[in-house]
Amino acid sequence: MDFSPHPSSTTIAWTEETESTAWDIGSAVLSGVLLEVSAFPKPGLVAPCSMGSHDDMDLQTFMLSSAAIAPCFHACARAGLISDCEPEALLPLLRAIGRAFDARLLAATHGVNTQRGILFCAGLLAAAAGRLVRRGVALRAPALVAEVAAIAHGLCARELANAGGEDARTAGEILFRRFGALGVRGEVEAGFPSVALHGLPALNAAFAAGRSLNHSLVHALIALIAASEDSTVLWRGGEEALAFLKAEATAIVGLGGAITDEGLAAVERLNQACVSRNISPGGAADLLAVTVGVYLLENRTIPESAMAKSHSNVRKRRDESPASCGG
Repeated sequence: MDFSPHPSSTTIAWTEETESTAWDIGSAVLSGVLLEVSAFPKPGLVAPCSMGSHDDMDLQTFMLSSAAIAPCFHACARAGLISDCEPEALLPLLRAIGRAFDARLLAATHGVNTQRGILFCAGLLAAAAGRLVRRGVALRAPALVAEVAAIAHGLCARELANAGGEDARTAGEILFRRFGALGVRGEVEAGFPSVALHGLPALNAAFAAGRSLNHSLVHALIALIAASEDSTVLWRGGEEALAFLKAEATAIVGLGGAITDEGLAAVERLNQACVSRNISPGGAADLLAVTVGVYLLENRTIPESAMAKSHSNVRKRRDESPASCGG
């Protein structure tokens, strides 16, 4: 993937080069979406061998919805590349793009909400990357999350200002009324602080420790669960469920997360607890996808050592148990 910056200008000619850049950005973001879905073990979340705490979706449901929304990230990157406006003025266009692909997602899954949250988050990330490339700014994590914040500036005040009464209708509005939770709107308007302060450092730490790609993803996920105010958990189980999950994830972080065998065993136990309690940290899963997207936009590829370790783990698990999902 080549994200070499284009010279800054007030207009940009749409060429094969810029078209390729838009697809490269979209591909990096989509890779984050797919890698999140494929990682395991994950507490209460859909994984290759588990429906998690859900009874209406599995891995193949996510594959269908991922295919349906894949072009959205190219479209959002393209919008960022060609936009000549203040960053927050781009949000209505991104919302229109998102609505079109939201309809495609629901059609592909027969109405099951698999990835509506990441459709919004990753679309903003792709658009932010496009805007940076257009201005000749290198795609580095601080610049990417700052650009997302600029696009989402004022979002909470505009969309949650009147959500405190009984007329709250959407899940986000209802959660704001009940708990004061800003949800995904607050996360994007603040520039993905959970990603910048927790997800990316954890992912980099796992890579540096020589862990496999899969275990590095799980390690980052646990750090995100421990740190984020997951609106999906709030919606399904309220404040008690969120407090339980954050405490358990924090304890796993203290064990070394997925970098240690003890931490991995604790993740497996937490998964069982989440299924029994009907808890699914979908918000943290979206943040993991964003984390990987930011990493790939900045670094272009996953470390070869992490991929080689994954291959080694899968071969080992295959030889020990041919029916296993790998590792």
